[in-house]
Amino acid sequence: MADPTYVDEYNAIVAVLSQYNDGGKKADSAVMKPAFSDKATIFGIEDGKLAGGPIQGLFDTIDSAFRPSPEAKAAVVRIDIVGTAASARIDTDNISGYRFTDFFNMLKVDGKWTVVSKIYHTHPNA
Repeated sequence: MADPTYVDEYNAIVAVLSQYNDGGKKADSAVMKPAFSDKATIFGIEDGKLAGGPIQGLFDTIDSAFRPSPEAKAAVVRIDIVGTAASARIDTDNISGYRFTDFFNMLKVDGKWTVVSKIYHTHPNA
């Protein structure tokens, strides 16, 4: 079998990122967990200070503080792929009333793409 093409890798990454988007839209971390390495981290700025740590913090927040948002929209703005490493940006509107820009670092581990880190920006509500 031939090595995967850029298009194959791109589509595989979009599929992983879709798990994240679907989990946010449904406010269900079980939907997004498969997108992340169990060693993944999340960081952002909250109240002017660095906040974050293990990815479990995202899952806990999704399950406790978010509500299903069928009207939510997300766009994969870019994906950069080099061998077994990739980065991606997603802009999301109206996830539980919030707008986010998320940056993901991904690695291809055992033939599957996985998110190893996420940083985010929460946009002010208009």
